[in-house]
Amino acid sequence: MKTTQTILDEILVDVRKELAEAQRLRPPAELRRRVADAPPVRSMSAALRSGFGLIAEIKERSPSQGEMRKHNVAAAPAAYEASKIVRAISVLTNASHFGMRMQHLEGVRQSSTKPVLRKDFIFDEYQVLEARAFGADAILLMANLLDADEMKRLYAVTRELGMEALFECHDREQIAQVPAGAVIYGINSRTFAVGSGQYAEAREKRAAGAQRDFTTDLSRFDIGQHLPPHAVKVAESGIHPSTIAAVRDQQGYHAALVGTSLLMAEQGIESELAAFERALAK
Repeated sequence: MKTTQTILDEILVDVRKELAEAQRLRPPAELRRRVADAPPVRSMSAALRSGFGLIAEIKERSPSQGEMRKHNVAAAPAAYEASKIVRAISVLTNASHFGMRMQHLEGVRQSSTKPVLRKDFIFDEYQVLEARAFGADAILLMANLLDADEMKRLYAVTRELGMEALFECHDREQIAQVPAGAVIYGINSRTFAVGSGQYAEAREKRAAGAQRDFTTDLSRFDIGQHLPPHAVKVAESGIHPSTIAAVRDQQGYHAALVGTSLLMAEQGIESELAAFERALAK
C-alpha cells in the first residue's frame, strides 16, 4: 500500500482545485464555442522535424528551482519568436506551482508564429478541450500520471480537436503504454517519485549557486534508444548549452525541451539562446 506522498501527488491536489474552478467559470459548452473561433492548429511534429532545435518553455517558477528571473519571463515570448533554433513554445499553465494560467498561453499563441504546447498535468477531457479553446496546438500527456486506457482516451480527444500530443515517459514500461499512432515522445530526466523535501533541497542548492538541477538525471535520456523508429524524440529537463550537443549527436533526439536554463540565465534569455545556438553549430 502506498504511504509516501510524492511531489506529483502534492501538485495534483492543486491541479484538481484549479480544474474545478475552471469548470465553474467556463463550462464545456463555452469552451466549445471558443474552439470554433480558435486559430488553426500548427503542427508541432512538422516543426520538430524541420531540424534539431528547442521547445522553449515559459513559466514563472518551478517546484525544484524556485522563482525564474522576471525579466527573462517577460522577454521570453519575443525572444523565442525571434530565435532561429526555437521550433515550438511550451507554456506551463499550472498557476499553483508554476505561476502561469491559460490566459498566458493564449497571449503567447496570439503573438507567435510557432506551435504552442500546453504543458500541464492533464488527466481530464475538459483540460484537452480547454487547451484548444485557448489556442494550443499540442498538449503534454504524462505516462507516469495516466494509465494506458486514459492516454488512449485523451489522445483520441486531442486528435479529434486537431491537436498533437507529446507523450512524456520516464522508463521503458511507460513507453510501452503509449497508444498506437503516437508520434511525439518525450523522455523526461526529472523524477517525480520523491517527496517535496528533496525538491526543497534542490531549490536551496540552486539558491546557493548550484548550476544543475538535482531532481534530474541526464542518464535517463539513454532510454530514448527504446523509442519506436518513427518517433519524434524530445529530451526534457535539465539541459544546458554544455549538454545539448550530446543529446542530439550521441542520443539521437530531434529536439530538447528547455526552460530553466533560459529563464534563470543571469546574462539574459537572449544570451542563453545564443549559447545554445553556438553549441549546436559545432
